Amino acid sequence: MSKLKIKTGDTVKIITGDDKGQEGKVVKILKDKNKAIVEGVNMVSKHTKPSAQNPQGGISKFEAPIHVSNLMLLEKGETTKVGYRMDGDKKVRFSKKSKEII
Repeated sequence: MSKLKIKTGDTVKIITGDDKGQEGKVVKILKDKNKAIVEGVNMVSKHTKPSAQNPQGGISKFEAPIHVSNLMLLEKGETTKVGYRMDGDKKVRFSKKSKEII
């Protein structure tokens, strides 16, 4: 299992797939599957059977996980790769494009 360079709360851009070009905030990271759930991206419909909690049933839409290799971090409106470096005795993430700490 590799270290993921994207964290919860990051703003990311989808670089490949059906949702290419869309942007959103990372809601959840599924580290064991190397996937992330991004707000408003990769929407799927699920048919729900009527039940006691939901007597109407119907179709519910929700975000499906998307692989982290299809995501790129957005910093100041531009995509950038993420690197790690030591800042004193602390390990910090930084933007490889602007060399600024994220």
